[in-house]
Amino acid sequence: MSFEHLLPPSWKSQVNDWLVEDTPSFDYGGYIVGETERTAFLFGKGKQPAVLAGRPFFTEIFSQLGCHVEWHMKEGDSFEPIKHVATVRGKARHLLLGERVALNLLARCSGIATKSRHMKDLAAGYGYKGTIAGTRKTTPGFRLVEKYGMIVGGIDPHRHDLSSMVMLKDNHIWSSGSITAAVKQARSVGGFSLLLDVEVGSEAEADEAIDAGADIIMLDNIEGDELVTVARRLKDKWAGKRKFLLESSGNITETNLHERAINEIDILSTSAVHQSVQHIDFSLKIQVSK
Repeated sequence: MSFEHLLPPSWKSQVNDWLVEDTPSFDYGGYIVGETERTAFLFGKGKQPAVLAGRPFFTEIFSQLGCHVEWHMKEGDSFEPIKHVATVRGKARHLLLGERVALNLLARCSGIATKSRHMKDLAAGYGYKGTIAGTRKTTPGFRLVEKYGMIVGGIDPHRHDLSSMVMLKDNHIWSSGSITAAVKQARSVGGFSLLLDVEVGSEAEADEAIDAGADIIMLDNIEGDELVTVARRLKDKWAGKRKFLLESSGNITETNLHERAINEIDILSTSAVHQSVQHIDFSLKIQVSK
């Protein structure tokens, strides 16, 4: 199966919006180069191995401009720079109309996939058997691409939006009066089909959330020995009484991942896989006719 099959029917209209944003008026550079048929090579550059992610978006950008993309790598493949990743053929001005939009898209999506795979592999190296997940701290208007990059990189994209799962954070609980009240109200409208994730800051709050029937308990900003102790006590205390998953979040990076990657924790959610991620350097070079 292709990762592209995950994408919703609306995704191609987003590509059109990107092209409209980048050329809202006259194409002065395109006027100069004209419509001679040209061939361009896409190169994966940089200094470190990377994961390719974003092929459908890149292809669609050039497809809407009447160009054809021939890929030399599969989605999710790793490559060592410098790598000839794809060949794009079309009219010169159309190649240049799509160049920057396509490269920016591919650079960020591949950067997220590369970081995601690195975090997953790092956790596995520590013996962690749970789930590494991203977060909803994504870029407005670009979430689909960023979540897609996480999936290609091999991690869990977590919830995509406020409708994907019921997540009750501190503001929800304060507004409701208590964890128990918030869970009860959420269940009354969310029904059986939505998981309910409750953010807690202590073992006592975790006990209340579990007793109230939460599916996932997010131990927010609980770290070090306290995280290990709380997680183990909760699992032992509620064994055979309630089914729930424990999630750890807050300030998880590759430098402290070894401290958080304990198997009492089922889910490690981190924004480190998509916020402030190093982009992968790509370039598109039109070849000189001989």
